Amino acid sequence: MYGYIRGIVKEIESNYIILDNNGIGYLIYTPNPYSFNLEEEYTVYIYQSVKEDELTLYGFKLKEEKDLFLKLIEVKGLGCKMALPIIATGSINGIVDAIERENILYLKKFPKIGDKVARQIILDLKGKLNTSNVVSNNNNDELIEVLKGLGYKTNDILKVIKQVNNSLPLEEQIKEALKLFLK
Repeated sequence: MYGYIRGIVKEIESNYIILDNNGIGYLIYTPNPYSFNLEEEYTVYIYQSVKEDELTLYGFKLKEEKDLFLKLIEVKGLGCKMALPIIATGSINGIVDAIERENILYLKKFPKIGDKVARQIILDLKGKLNTSNVVSNNNNDELIEVLKGLGYKTNDILKVIKQVNNSLPLEEQIKEALKLFLK
């Protein structure tokens, strides 16, 4: 079992990277391969899936992504190949918030997730996710991107987000930031 592999990214494809570690190229399926840069060194947090006819590595830039992935694959009817696109297309905070608030519509936006699987995710994971670690990580980046998308200038955004409580879910942070802009 691997915890992480540190190496240099040698190849990037649509759903995986090849990470060179001491002359061995590990093919690692990852949620966002294009977030990596060629010829740069990374620590990739690894989950090793072993089946009777296949050995697969799944990798994540953040330990929090790996932790959420591990929780998702525990859900009945949800395997690695369904959990990976959830991590790829959703923010950690958004996914956790949707589970805690029982937001089935948010969960159904992910590929191959229907009503039944969305309800199963909520049933199996509500109240079991450690939100204290998740919420603080990379939340400002998401908030900044949302506010930029709304037309606010970067300098103004940076002044306002210092006053926003980053322990809140992203949606609440956005509301709080917008109120501060109106003052």
